[in-house]
Amino acid sequence: MPYRNEDRCEVVVIHKDRVQAAEAQMVDGLTATRLAETFKALSDPARVRIISALAVGELCVCDIAAAVGASQSAVSHQLRLLRQLRLLKRRKEGRMAYYSLDDAHVEILFRQGLDHVAHG
Repeated sequence: MPYRNEDRCEVVVIHKDRVQAAEAQMVDGLTATRLAETFKALSDPARVRIISALAVGELCVCDIAAAVGASQSAVSHQLRLLRQLRLLKRRKEGRMAYYSLDDAHVEILFRQGLDHVAHG
């Protein structure tokens, strides 16, 4: 029995109108790269747990470390990455550093991901 790859067309037919419609709506390379970096950041369970904790509200680094069960050093490293990607924002108050989700889009992305995982 010959090998069949079900993820390929058995014949090659290009639907030009569909290709053009897809190209017209497709994101550019830079946007695709930035979105891929965002999803890459969300591919780490520790970072997802940090975002989950911050979805409840602003927390200082000490509180985040306690909530996720990690050292402040490990959490700080993850927070720096998440902040560079504009998923989190930081506020300093004296010697304390407080973090929160950067905006509502981050929480929506997180909640949509949770819905998707729960659905499947």
